[in-house]
Amino acid sequence: METKSNLSLLTRIVAAAQLALIFPAALFLTSVLVGLGDPPQYDLALVAHQIVGWYSGRIWTLWLLLIALPFAGLVTGCATLTLGWSTSVELPRAARQSLSMIPAPLATLFVAGTTMVSACILGVVALHMLAN
Repeated sequence: METKSNLSLLTRIVAAAQLALIFPAALFLTSVLVGLGDPPQYDLALVAHQIVGWYSGRIWTLWLLLIALPFAGLVTGCATLTLGWSTSVELPRAARQSLSMIPAPLATLFVAGTTMVSACILGVVALHMLAN
């Protein structure tokens, strides 16, 4: 029982860490989208342009905040989900059931969601790098 509570605590910690890891990239991509949508005279668009300018003015921010941190979030999320699935006694029985019947704690769903967001961010950044 203690292993399950340790795994639950680890999942919660990883979920919070993943949120911190993907926040800078999500902020940048959101700023790019807001800056494209609103005319520049609106306050929100001005703030978005300032954020994009800050990121693009420093070359280290592009590599660290848009590639390294989301990649770290992707790796830690995949490792946490794999660890949770490999230590779960319920998985072989649950794998035979339909996907809607598999119970998942909120922290595990959050880790899965942020892992998918990390993968999407890396995909967008990679596609942009390939286009240039």
